[in-house]
Amino acid sequence: MSEPIVQIDENLCKGTECCKLCITFCPKDVLEVSKILTSRGVHPAAVIDTENCVYCNLCMIYCPDLAIVVEGKGEVKELL
Repeated sequence: MSEPIVQIDENLCKGTECCKLCITFCPKDVLEVSKILTSRGVHPAAVIDTENCVYCNLCMIYCPDLAIVVEGKGEVKELL
């Protein structure tokens, strides 16, 4: 099983100031609020720990802006 790759398109992310769904629904705290500001003046989500990713794809499913892609081959690991 390969390690997942979680990619966030900062140009599509509306920012954690008004959304934060990906961070909220991640069961393993793989994401956090970025410390950087985008050119649009928002803090996007940032990946902090792909090793804890369980391939649930909830971040990708709940992102209303389609800004997140989870890549890699693997079975969904146990969430708890």
